[in-house]
Amino acid sequence: MLLFRKTFPREWLPKVLSNLPAVLVDHAHLERKAATTAINLEKYRDLYHRVEELNAIAIEELQHFQLVLALLKRRGIPFAQPHPSPWITGLMHTIRKGQRDQVIDHLVCCSLIEGRSCEKFQVLARALEPIDGELARFYASLVESEGNHYATYILMARDIDHAEANRRLDFYLDLDAELIGKPNQIPMLH
Repeated sequence: MLLFRKTFPREWLPKVLSNLPAVLVDHAHLERKAATTAINLEKYRDLYHRVEELNAIAIEELQHFQLVLALLKRRGIPFAQPHPSPWITGLMHTIRKGQRDQVIDHLVCCSLIEGRSCEKFQVLARALEPIDGELARFYASLVESEGNHYATYILMARDIDHAEANRRLDFYLDLDAELIGKPNQIPMLH
């Protein structure tokens, strides 16, 4: 698994646990965005030969979206407007222009987002075990998928240009370490 240079803030878990309805709504939007991102990656020439893999990711993310929507419905939580993630926005705003640079950066950012999801879902699943078994099992069930998406995206970037992908990964790991510690008052996964 990816070795992040800084862990997420300690206050993240208590904030999330005390605001689970808002976090589930945020999670639904993240899964929807992950599906559309996988499809949007298909526009890059360097990924034309990976369209089937990207479609598979998009389908899996849409299935996760549907699972979160079902959780919301069962729990009587209305699907509501999303809040932008300062962490994700901070990563995405540094994507360079230019076909090859852009696709590599986009893939590395996607990889980091999936990697953080994998990490946070593991922590959340353990913390939820004594208080909400259904949600604990749900988050535990997503860990492997998030890890696979992380690996797929970073391997796609390295397949385009191994050295450049590693340079950009180094850049984004530094940026992640800077962004992850910035305060965010809104209860959200990222």
